[in-house]
Amino acid sequence: MHKWFSVVALVLLTSACSKDAPRPVELPDVTKAEQYPGQWITHGRTYSEQRFSPLKQITRENVDSLGLAWSFDLGTSRGIETTPLVVDGVMYATATWNIVYALDARTGQPLWRFDPKVDRSKAADLCCDVVNRGVAYWQGKIFTGTIDGRLIALDAKSGEKLWDVVTVDQSKPYTITGAPRVVKGKVLIGNGGAEFGVRGYISAFDADTGKQVWRFYTVPGNPHEGHESEIMAEAAKTWTGRWWQYGGGGTVWDSMAYDPELDLLYFGVGNGSPWNQAIRSPEGGDNLFLSSIVAVKPDSGEYVWHYQTTPGETWDYTATQHLVLAELKIDGAERKVIMQAPKNGFFYVIDRETGELISANNYVPVNWATHIDLNTGRPVEVPEARWGNRAPHLQLPGPLGAHNWHPTAFSPDTGLVYIPVLETPYIYGDEEDFQQSDVRWNVGANAGLGSLPNDKAQYLALRAAVKGRLLAWNPVTQSPAWKVEHDSPWNGGVLATAGGLVFQGNADAKLVAYDAKSGERLWEHFAQTGIVAPPISYELDGEQYIAVASGWGGAFALIYGGLFPAESAPGVGRLLVFKLGADGTLPELVGQSAAKPSIPPLEASADVIAKGQQLYNASCLVCHGDHAVSSGLLPDLRWSPLLGLGEAWNAVVLGGARAAQGMPVFASDLDEADSEAIRQYVISEARAPFEEKFKDD
Repeated sequence: MHKWFSVVALVLLTSACSKDAPRPVELPDVTKAEQYPGQWITHGRTYSEQRFSPLKQITRENVDSLGLAWSFDLGTSRGIETTPLVVDGVMYATATWNIVYALDARTGQPLWRFDPKVDRSKAADLCCDVVNRGVAYWQGKIFTGTIDGRLIALDAKSGEKLWDVVTVDQSKPYTITGAPRVVKGKVLIGNGGAEFGVRGYISAFDADTGKQVWRFYTVPGNPHEGHESEIMAEAAKTWTGRWWQYGGGGTVWDSMAYDPELDLLYFGVGNGSPWNQAIRSPEGGDNLFLSSIVAVKPDSGEYVWHYQTTPGETWDYTATQHLVLAELKIDGAERKVIMQAPKNGFFYVIDRETGELISANNYVPVNWATHIDLNTGRPVEVPEARWGNRAPHLQLPGPLGAHNWHPTAFSPDTGLVYIPVLETPYIYGDEEDFQQSDVRWNVGANAGLGSLPNDKAQYLALRAAVKGRLLAWNPVTQSPAWKVEHDSPWNGGVLATAGGLVFQGNADAKLVAYDAKSGERLWEHFAQTGIVAPPISYELDGEQYIAVASGWGGAFALIYGGLFPAESAPGVGRLLVFKLGADGTLPELVGQSAAKPSIPPLEASADVIAKGQQLYNASCLVCHGDHAVSSGLLPDLRWSPLLGLGEAWNAVVLGGARAAQGMPVFASDLDEADSEAIRQYVISEARAPFEEKFKDD
């Protein structure tokens, strides 16, 4: 009787108290993101990844009164690629070194800051700057990936760390730059590192505990150790040689999308490791699942279907570019499709239920294939393009692709896909005596062939061939609707809105609004530094905002940014937020006037300088720039005080004196004579600066 009475009393007491207790706040539901038009609660706004905002307060007619509402200094001059999220009036964004910020989305007032304290030496394992593309949100939690391969959960209100798990073998050159996604309580994350030699995969972790739920490998491992699944055993039949010794590649470093009705998760797979198929799979083969779109069940990671855009990939033609889900009327019938403009230059419309190819056409000039065979779904290759063990080939697109990571947008109002397009030709050719390295890129390609030529006529011709544009593409007719040419190929991601607008930032440090139907330029704002990140839109208190992160960086900016002048200069990375009628201004930039040190004498022979150039191209170019010309994101070696100090130079190159800042230690690949040859080559470039040679032209 006593126990029974206690239980009843407790129930009555709890019921009585609950009448006066406040009801728990209803958290935004990512699965119903389309019901929150004023918020941006997942990477592409909704699981369809259309990057289309239904807000229409800002229109073609009034966009010219758009002004700066507020800005927030992210404390970096490096590349910023984040897509901010806005949930319940709070903006969440990432900056260099994976630092996460929470800000009041009305004012920009900081609410909290989280520093994951990444191992900065892992910057040496990044192909394309210490970037990060954003966070994920789920039921009061924020999730972020780090360049040292961790996945971290934070309390969205306080920024307190809830859990922190390692998702990779940290002894290998894995990194994370992509934004996680959350589907059905599982946090999904891939990784990067295919340029260095890793095996790719995507993993799912429980959002509450951080426990790994499943993992899907994208290329087969060592067959002598057994395959993880039947699908990996089947994939292994499309490989030859001893591919696993080189890693294989296939990293899932960016795009994902999810269809709740079909309950299918889609993700894009990256390039081979090394690029050169003649090394990793010498007898050919499709090399599944490189350069593929893969559909799996999100609960288990069970394989459903795949479509391979580039069988036997050998050009760094990743299929990790933005994936977009839509319903299109094709041949009189409504089709559920998935669309992609991957690096290889062809735009694909695929049935997302079955993986069947519906249509494909090149959206830029290409010379590696003539077309896509709609019966087989395969590209019809030009024989000269398969360069492994053959003569070098000047090709479009190059490894930067016809479209890189910068997100596309799709407007259901216009039916157009808006693509940040690149035209960057490249000469592919074998690397002589390829040897797997622990510290440098392992792509099996001669990096020197892709270097800009010293010959004036050749340089000017190649310079004219490097282009960038914003392209509006009709996915039903597979044809262009309009295009806007840019001065640089490396420009920002895209946002489309119901106000009839398309927003894109560019390398010339401007955020621009275009008419979504015609491409007419309607408004622009000078951001002081270039923009590669995609804009978003949100609404608070009845006002629509446009937000974007500034900060030029990434692969092109590191390698060629100093050689393709733009109005952008390395500057302060910021979050910039605009609304109608605002008139805010940015702080004035303070110019740097540091004197350049004197250039040491050139003491080496022509042969030593030539050797130094070869070694520089193989080990240094991808970070410090072609012809040692830096865009300012990393130190310009020509003006380094170490250039005149041989011992100090060796301490950095061979001894690891700056490993904590992300500088690789090359002692396993280079000796003192090699290091000295590189130094002498850089001295030669300092004495005859490449960017000065053709200045009159």
